[in-house]
Amino acid sequence: MTTELRLGKQWGMRRMATPEGHFAMVALDQRPPIANLISARRGIPLADVAYQDMIDVKRVIVDSVGRHASAVLFDPNYAFPAALDVLPARTGLVVTLEDHRFEDTPGGRLSHSIRDWSVEKIKRAGGDGVKVLAWYRPDAEPHVLAHQKAYVEAIGAECRQHDIPYVLELLVYPFPKSAAHTVDYVESPEKMPELVLGSVREFAHPAYGVDLFKLESPLPGASLPVRDGSPAHLKAQAWFDQMGRICKDAGIPWVMLSAGVTSKQFVRVMEYAYAAGAHGFLAGRAIWWEAMQHFPALEKCAAELRRQGVATLAELEELTRRSGHAWHPDYSAFQRLKAEGELCAAYA
Repeated sequence: MTTELRLGKQWGMRRMATPEGHFAMVALDQRPPIANLISARRGIPLADVAYQDMIDVKRVIVDSVGRHASAVLFDPNYAFPAALDVLPARTGLVVTLEDHRFEDTPGGRLSHSIRDWSVEKIKRAGGDGVKVLAWYRPDAEPHVLAHQKAYVEAIGAECRQHDIPYVLELLVYPFPKSAAHTVDYVESPEKMPELVLGSVREFAHPAYGVDLFKLESPLPGASLPVRDGSPAHLKAQAWFDQMGRICKDAGIPWVMLSAGVTSKQFVRVMEYAYAAGAHGFLAGRAIWWEAMQHFPALEKCAAELRRQGVATLAELEELTRRSGHAWHPDYSAFQRLKAEGELCAAYA
């Protein structure tokens, strides 16, 4: 009975949400996108990007917008040493587990965790949640699907063991043989909504232990039509609604990722998502990418983050308060306790 409480998961989710129960989170675990930005702005090969530059970028973002988010998503190798000391104590801390160096095989992508990193270490380091990106498309080769499913399920078991929320991010990707193949962290140009929904449907199964979905738009976020009641709007909304029903039926709250779209485009994505029942957002580049184009002028980056980045967050948060669905912790099992010591004896 008391094992149903999962107190660590409930508390971690509370830490990640606003007091009203919405998720207004900023992603800062990006590694290749930030390295690519530094490479382009400095005019140097990607291999020559300095560790210090990666640290500086992440620190200025957290220092400028961290206090305005309900939680921030860190990676351990760069964001932790860069900005843990400037992350406000009231702001939730979600920590990524997967390595950005996935294996790109002809039959699909294989995910694995960062070397020497684990769910246990995230919990010990003070993380409020564990985030995993699983590249997935239902039409990948059988051995790829089996690997990805086993990877996601194993982490779910570890999150249950350590009683910490499990945030699962799903992204469709192009196969190597595709003319549109890229390893960049952008929306796949060949993405089909059926692939997105099929992925969500698979991992909504209780066996995976997902506590919060981080999902991409079922349609390209950069080209969603205006929500004006037109046939194009209603057709697009129907795909979001299907995604929302999958999550609702599974009892799993969900947020949207920005996938490199502009801030204006992401606001429209969120309008569609909230109409379908979404609980918030976990976005990165839609919030800070424009400001970071001033790199390596970090002071100018910081000023623009405090202006444009904070304004984008404020607009998203206002939309979230107005239209987002709230998540609330479930402590109803407390009501079934009958005697002193029952919780301590039964809690696992």
